[in-house]
Amino acid sequence: MTASKPWLVGHQEFAALYGVEAKRVAKWLSPSLATLDPATAIVVSGVRYWPMGFACRYGNTTPRFKQIHMRVKERLIAEQGEGWEADSRDQLPPIVGQQEIIELFHLPSQGNLATAIATGRFPEADWLLSGSRLWLLDTVIKAVPALRESARSLPWEPDETVAEALRTGTYDGPGSVILTRGRHARKGP
Repeated sequence: MTASKPWLVGHQEFAALYGVEAKRVAKWLSPSLATLDPATAIVVSGVRYWPMGFACRYGNTTPRFKQIHMRVKERLIAEQGEGWEADSRDQLPPIVGQQEIIELFHLPSQGNLATAIATGRFPEADWLLSGSRLWLLDTVIKAVPALRESARSLPWEPDETVAEALRTGTYDGPGSVILTRGRHARKGP
């Protein structure tokens, strides 16, 4: 883990900051309420994540003031370790989850990555947020020599086109969009 790592929150952490259930964050995002702009988040492996600074300021921007729980913020910072507080998604470095990593290395299946993670051959995640592991792209790229050494059959060769798209914010592959779930997913266009 590195000091260049910004503190982040997922749905669960965002909700905990304000003492509400995670479902409430989804309501804030809904078009009917629209107090939380989806453009304020990054999308990693099909899930939204926000910079800690933005999440903490959110309560000041709503029609009804919402106070954050400072102890929750302190706990989240302690869990994430040394880092810094970004205020906007534009300040964030490239961040990847399992879907982006699978695409980056063109792995044949998610099982290949899951095995590398479970056996300790893949680098430790920079974050564990809302139940998902996330990595700085740089953490993954720096691990390539060790991944190659420990591999039996996979080349662990990063696709530079995918890496560049992740670096420039133009990545549009697997994991780059939010997938509609639940009853809304069943509705046709």
